[in-house]
Amino acid sequence: MARTRLVLDTRKSSLSKSTNLFPIALRVFHVKPRMIRLPFHTSVAGWDDKLFKLKKSALANKNQDCDFINKELYERLHKSRKIIMELGESIHTTSVDNLVEHIKLSWDQKEGSVIKRKLINSITLKEWSKTIIDRKLKANKPGSAKWYKDGVQSLLNFTGTEDIKLYDITVTLLNEFQTHHESKGNSINCISSYLRAIRAIYNSAIKEDRYVPVKNTFEHYKIPKTHRTKKRAISKDVFLKIRELNYKKHSELWHTKNYALVMFNCRGMNFIDLAKLRISAINRDRLSYGRSKTGTPLSVKITTELSDILDHYTINKNSNDFIFPVGYDGTPENHTFYLSQRRRVNKLLKVIAKDAGIEETFTTYSIRHSWATIAKFMGISSEVISESLGHHSLNTTEIYLKNFNDDVLDDANDLIVS
Repeated sequence: MARTRLVLDTRKSSLSKSTNLFPIALRVFHVKPRMIRLPFHTSVAGWDDKLFKLKKSALANKNQDCDFINKELYERLHKSRKIIMELGESIHTTSVDNLVEHIKLSWDQKEGSVIKRKLINSITLKEWSKTIIDRKLKANKPGSAKWYKDGVQSLLNFTGTEDIKLYDITVTLLNEFQTHHESKGNSINCISSYLRAIRAIYNSAIKEDRYVPVKNTFEHYKIPKTHRTKKRAISKDVFLKIRELNYKKHSELWHTKNYALVMFNCRGMNFIDLAKLRISAINRDRLSYGRSKTGTPLSVKITTELSDILDHYTINKNSNDFIFPVGYDGTPENHTFYLSQRRRVNKLLKVIAKDAGIEETFTTYSIRHSWATIAKFMGISSEVISESLGHHSLNTTEIYLKNFNDDVLDDANDLIVS
């Protein structure tokens, strides 16, 4: 006679790597055994093998709706046994695989589409974000991993829970999340950053068939647009006053001045790309590297000034050695070190700006922005600037160039109308 029972599938291959929990399954035995895995997980200590249900007191079940799951388990077991009873003598001419299909069909025909939808969409934000974050860390993109992690944690801090199902991320919840942060005085740019990270995780779960929503929440909720403040462009003559500064050789200010000039000579190079440069990047009269953010390969002609600076850093070094003392290998383990180096350099750039009489904000990022704005002001096309910066899209470059300070725009107009 065919029989069924609920079991915890404790096979090593069934263990979830993301949660370290085992799935609950319906074991069907009819000549041969079969397992129907259910969308619920728990630990060995969290499963009552005699009563076929989750233990509410177990730590592994702390964030699970045990009443709902236990009710669902009971109904599924009851339906499977009812199918066997209804088949009667015909069970002897039914294969175990056919019986399994009958059981699954009875479950699929269950009334209450909301419950069914929740069962097949049981994946959580934290569970799926861990997959995405781990991928970024393996790809040596700790910055992106931190962005995802911060976005998830911000939402969980708001809900006051350790995790949340993706189907619980509703338009109402996101509106309340936004209002909460606005009431705390947090900037729109900060709120938008959190929400874009959550949206990226949510949509990737849909794209990879891990989640099937009734409606995509982010198609009905509009993330607030970031506000881009007008940046005061540093003119070329003012910017290049740093060339005239003299600092003690090998001092921190001396190195930082060199970094600024290297980034400027390398078409607004990102500081992270400068930190990753190795001797092997130098090939005769060119410096070749890949952008950390996009992987776009770039090749820059080594100018006379750049060559003079590099001469100080390349003596007695092997091809795999870092060119500059701020060397960063791109691994997640050393990302904290890189961030501290960047903070130190930005602090020293403020000193350099003051010494050079630069009133505008002067950071590793503003060097890149300045190169773009100076190029635009000199009549270089947006397309050429875009390729020089290593942007994948001209739209990204145009965002840079929309941020001209009014003084720059006024000067440009004077040249045109005079």
